[in-house]
Amino acid sequence: MAWTFLKNFARNPTAVGAIAPSSQGLVETMVEWFDWDNARGVVEYGPGTGVFTEGIKRRLHPDAKFFAIERSPELAEITRKRCPDTLVHEESAAEVARLCQAAGMEQVDAIICGLPWASFPESLQRSILDATLDVLKPGGQFATFAYWQGVVLPAGVRFSRRLRETFSDVHRSPTVWRNLPPAFVYRCTK
Repeated sequence: MAWTFLKNFARNPTAVGAIAPSSQGLVETMVEWFDWDNARGVVEYGPGTGVFTEGIKRRLHPDAKFFAIERSPELAEITRKRCPDTLVHEESAAEVARLCQAAGMEQVDAIICGLPWASFPESLQRSILDATLDVLKPGGQFATFAYWQGVVLPAGVRFSRRLRETFSDVHRSPTVWRNLPPAFVYRCTK
């Protein structure tokens, strides 16, 4: 699985953004913050190899609707094999409103995101965040992670500023040092 991840990164680093799958420590830091008892509409952006998807599925309320969006066909297939009962769309996260509508989800309570924001141009950051705000309920939760080295890149700085302009509440988790590379989670509330 690590080889597939590295191969996808080498082919398209702006779409994959990492050299290895996220650690279990990062998975826990990403998913522990959400209000799983009340979340009935949940979407995951960029599941990659499905490590966050597994963490989501363990916590998902039995009445919740959930799907993932992954652009890479190869990574989407890995997620489907790892979590066979999960619907994985091979689309851009910018299409989330259309996909939610097709799933009968007018708005969602939670979005868990594994996208490589620091490698995206401003136009793509903006279109995905705008689409996210359109489907996220007031009080809805959005979490995404960032690698520490990406925070200093212009796109990483721009993304951090954009989060603070977009969401009413933005916090950073403690650093997950046992991840390659070390990372933290942005926890945002609409």
